[in-house]
Formats: sequence, structure tokens, C-alpha cells
Amino acid sequence: MALTLVAVPTLSFGGFGVAAPKKGKPVGFAYGLPGNLGPAGDFDPAGFLEGKSELEVYRYREAELTHGRVSMLASLGFLVQEKFHPLFSGDGGPAIDQIPQLPVWLWVVMTGAIGAAEAFRIQTGFRELDGAKAKAETALRPGYYPGDLGFDPLGLKPAGAEEFRLMQEKELAHCRLAMIAAAGFLAQEAVSGQTWGTYWGRADL
Repeated sequence: MALTLVAVPTLSFGGFGVAAPKKGKPVGFAYGLPGNLGPAGDFDPAGFLEGKSELEVYRYREAELTHGRVSMLASLGFLVQEKFHPLFSGDGGPAIDQIPQLPVWLWVVMTGAIGAAEAFRIQTGFRELDGAKAKAETALRPGYYPGDLGFDPLGLKPAGAEEFRLMQEKELAHCRLAMIAAAGFLAQEAVSGQTWGTYWGRADL
């Protein structure tokens, strides 16, 4: 697992537009999806993947990537916004105390942006609901590859399959570390009532 949150490629939500494994017999662990890294290998101690179809496993990976990408932004936010928030005035304290200080216009902008991003993600990868059953046969569209939102404005996606799979592995490692980091920031501030810098004796950070 990578121990840094600053690798630029991990911030690319770029197209995971490689061909999805063909239907039928599973192609290795998790239907051939990248991510089983390090000494743990095929790590699934709770048995989440047992008996799951390819689309269901893909749904799990879609959820992992979504949470991981948000966590990378959240971790960066904890490090930056508690001291630097030029768009609004804040109390300079823990993030949880700053939330009520946000101006109404910022809530409107954030809600609109989050709604638009989620609507785009749903339209791209999720199936439409059956009008009669009020639910979809499967969550994801057949042929959709987890994380493939077609968003790569900096053109960071490698051309080669091996290089691209390595980038996927890096993003997943950063996602997983960021989820732990964000949870750590939240727990530390909730328990101590202090920002991370103040808690560690560096109130200037």
C-alpha cells in the first residue's frame, strides 16, 4: 500500500476503459479486477465475494472507488482547509465546527455540484429502474467497467495495458489509505476537539 497521498495520477478519475472480462468462468480473484496487492494477496476474510456474480463484484469495486476518491479529497481537505479557506470566514478550529459557519451560497453550490456529479455517475454506470418492479435487474450496466467515467482532462491514462493496470493498482492503494486517513482525522477531531496540527503540538499548521 502506498504511503503517500500526493501522486497526481490517483487524482485522475480517468477512464478505466479497458475491456471487461468476458462473462462466464471467473478470471482469477474478483473476476480479474486489480487491487489484490501485497502480502495479503487475495484478501477477502469476510467472504464478500463468495457466490457473487461479475456485475455484483463490479458494484463493490464501484463503491470502493467512489468512497476512496471522496476520501482522498477529504484527507487533503483536512490538511488544507482548516487553515486556508479564502472563500469564506471560519473559526479556524476543527472541521466539524466550521460546517455551521459555511455561508448559504456555498451550501447551494456544493449541493448542486454533488448532485450533478452523482447524476452523471448514475447515468453512466447504473441501469434504469424497471417501471413495473421499481427496481433494476442489476445495479450496474452490463459492460460497464468500475470507475470508467471517461474523465481524464489531463490525459494521464497510459496507452499500454500493463502501465494502465499499474495506475489502477496505485489509485486503489491511495483510495484505501485515504479512507483510513479520513476516518482517522474524523476520530481524532471528534475525540480531542482540536485540529490535527494543534493536537500534535503544531498549532501553526
